[in-house]
Amino acid sequence: MTPLTPKLVRDLMTVGVQTCPPGTPLPELARRMLETGCEAVVVMQEGHALGVVGEDEIVACFHRDDLHELCVADVMREGVPQIPPDIPLAAAAQVMRDLGVRTLFLMHHAAGVEYPAAHISYRHLLRYVAAESDEDLRDLGMHAQRQAPLASFIQRRDEARKKAGGG
Repeated sequence: MTPLTPKLVRDLMTVGVQTCPPGTPLPELARRMLETGCEAVVVMQEGHALGVVGEDEIVACFHRDDLHELCVADVMREGVPQIPPDIPLAAAAQVMRDLGVRTLFLMHHAAGVEYPAAHISYRHLLRYVAAESDEDLRDLGMHAQRQAPLASFIQRRDEARKKAGGG
């Protein structure tokens, strides 16, 4: 098998990051993560990234009796593990291992505000290993074709209406 084209984080990352406020109930976040296939969410308040809640943070509090009463702020990992888009995938994998995280974020800085723009995770690296051709990874990376924001909004709205029974 010939090596695949993606070599840098920007070639494999997913543009767009799930976010939530710190007061989000943990069960609500867990449901959203399951529905979207998201592995980690950046906790945002007033336009600033406070931390991250991922699968590991949720599972780590499973022993607590108040698990279903917790909110995101109770379990989040402070700070956002970041990585630039132009480093090799092998370096990104090592950073994940060194930091003990499964997801790294690419942050955008504008007008004094820092917000998450993209992410790369263990799942991205596993897809790279499992891919048989570049075609298997065409939905990833900064050049992936993405739905227009309005189309994405309409799709999410329609899905929410179906779930609510409003057709």
